[in-house]
Amino acid sequence: MNNADLNILLVDDHAVVRAGYRHLLETQGGFKQVREAENAQEAYAACQKDLPALVICDISMPEPVGLNLVQRVLGRWPEVKFLMFTMHNSIELARACMDAGAKGYVTKSSRPEVLLRAIGEVLAGRTFMSADLSRLMALSRLRDNRGGLDELSSREFEVLCLLVAGQSAEQIGELLFLSAKTIHNIHYQIKKKLQVSNDIELTKLAIAWGLTSPSITQ
Repeated sequence: MNNADLNILLVDDHAVVRAGYRHLLETQGGFKQVREAENAQEAYAACQKDLPALVICDISMPEPVGLNLVQRVLGRWPEVKFLMFTMHNSIELARACMDAGAKGYVTKSSRPEVLLRAIGEVLAGRTFMSADLSRLMALSRLRDNRGGLDELSSREFEVLCLLVAGQSAEQIGELLFLSAKTIHNIHYQIKKKLQVSNDIELTKLAIAWGLTSPSITQ
């Protein structure tokens, strides 16, 4: 389905924030049916009136909070997809949202193209988490045996996740608005910092850290 035909609902208690996201979705995402809600009550009423394909929801709203909205909406309309877009860089909160049924979690410090990529992934039925949260989760799994992962920059970690997901340098460059040459250079720096000599070793590390699964890399 074309983006222009999809019904998107933005839920945030700040009008200026909603206006900014709406402009981004309409001008860069090609979405033409973008509605707004100031709080969870308005959002639920909007779902009753015209069910959205995707709800982009902040967590920190006046009661009931965004997490309650996820549970309430999915309890009645399980086909609706939720993408949480929030200032909270919290592993625990991200896990709680995913457990409640949200398919994506992006921090507001992320670049606009990250939000657009997250929307595409969630609408396609996949899960998405911004690189800063993914990195924190990976580090929490590693605990004392981090193996150099904490030495990667956020950009390097983002490229690593895309590489082990099977994306080429050209594809990653398009997603991140960088040249393929820059991606190749970042790829080299990643292997250098992690002290691996080839992509097979790199993929094995990624599997051990929970960044990907054997089925994805086969």
